[in-house]
Amino acid sequence: MARLVHPRRALSTNPLKTSAPLGAAMAYLGIAGAVPLFHGAQGCTAFAMVHLVRHFHEAIPLQTTAMNEISAILGGGEQIEAAIENLLARAKPQFIGIASTALAETRGEDIAGELRAIMERRPDFAGLAVVHAATPDFKGGLEDGWARAVEAIITALVPAQGGATVAGQVNFLPGSHLTPAEVEEIAGMIRAFGLTPIILPDISTSLDGHLAADWSGTSTGGTPLAAIRAMANSVATLAVGEAMRPAANLLAARGVPARVFGGLTGLRATDAFVTALMELSGHEPPAIIKRDRARLTDACLDAHFQIGGLRVALAAEPDLAFGLGSGLTAMGAEIVAAVTTAGQNPNAERIPADEVIIGDLGDLERAAAAAGAQLMLTHAHGRMGAERLHLPLVRAGFPIMDRLGAQDQCRVGYRGTRAFYFEIANAVLAQSHRPRPEDFGAARIDQEFEHAPDTPPAPH
Repeated sequence: MARLVHPRRALSTNPLKTSAPLGAAMAYLGIAGAVPLFHGAQGCTAFAMVHLVRHFHEAIPLQTTAMNEISAILGGGEQIEAAIENLLARAKPQFIGIASTALAETRGEDIAGELRAIMERRPDFAGLAVVHAATPDFKGGLEDGWARAVEAIITALVPAQGGATVAGQVNFLPGSHLTPAEVEEIAGMIRAFGLTPIILPDISTSLDGHLAADWSGTSTGGTPLAAIRAMANSVATLAVGEAMRPAANLLAARGVPARVFGGLTGLRATDAFVTALMELSGHEPPAIIKRDRARLTDACLDAHFQIGGLRVALAAEPDLAFGLGSGLTAMGAEIVAAVTTAGQNPNAERIPADEVIIGDLGDLERAAAAAGAQLMLTHAHGRMGAERLHLPLVRAGFPIMDRLGAQDQCRVGYRGTRAFYFEIANAVLAQSHRPRPEDFGAARIDQEFEHAPDTPPAPH
């Protein structure tokens, strides 16, 4: 277990953490016909919007209640009601997910109570699913906001008692650290065993980067509301990431057995997931799964020359840091500097490093320099530190706004792990090798002759 270190200082330099409301918004965007609604000031929403658009390069239907000085003091219930009314008239959503920001939470506003009163007195809101998750900016990060939003969706929309169990139907709860391509990859593995996954939330069909037939003011893809209500009838729940354990427990309380996987990067982690699918389906792995595993084992042989002994500086949310770090150390790499955003997630202590700093990218840069790191693994804001330390940077996490295709990165499962190992190995190969031939060329030879003794050594 890693030792968690909490630096004591008055400020943060180059923050690693992204806000909890933004994480909730990403989760809400994985619901069909959804509009995330920030209950706070316009600036809170604008900040999150910029990050989401620059990361996904897509139009994001993020809205705000636009609290002002008066509502910040007297309460913002009227703003919530007006926002829902406007969204129904303009975007016609099926689902509205409310994420509270620091402005409303600091005041101590009873948002859940206000929302119940609004829905009771507005019959014209009937048929619209409205869910609220408490996600103050000052508590937790993206991973926490995503998890709370999923818990709120399950609490509000999944019935406490399901009907008859549907054979072969399983719930899949992806963590916030999974990209749309990774959600799609894991869902494909589940389907390969003849099982039918209900994905909550399903960003693989809403944030995957596709051109819709027409403009829409809501999410263009995601989990249908009917599928969410059917989750109580599944035979099992598979959750990826320790942050999703509370959501999995909510489904377990509804009679659906749950299993949580800390990460799915690496041979051993993927084997454990495939074993679970074999138990659920009663089938041996199909030929394509066996082929993908064989290709991963071959990739391990190819890439171990570069990854074995590699000194890595890693900074990410706990679930992502644990998954990627475990996959690298399984290949012989060493995590010499590790930084994460919070210590409540059990995976924070499981990151394969001697100590894990609860801090920012400034901490990562200092630790990487002190430990002699050879490669940096974090999101795009780590590029400045990597440049100063002359280290290759492999981008992972959120946000990645200086590269295209962040939604298509896949580093889970057999195929994704294979691609990840090649990515790391190629980043190492792209660096100039030291010592270089010119460092030991003519200049050094001349220097050696210059200081050589005039008389040759006596023979023995």
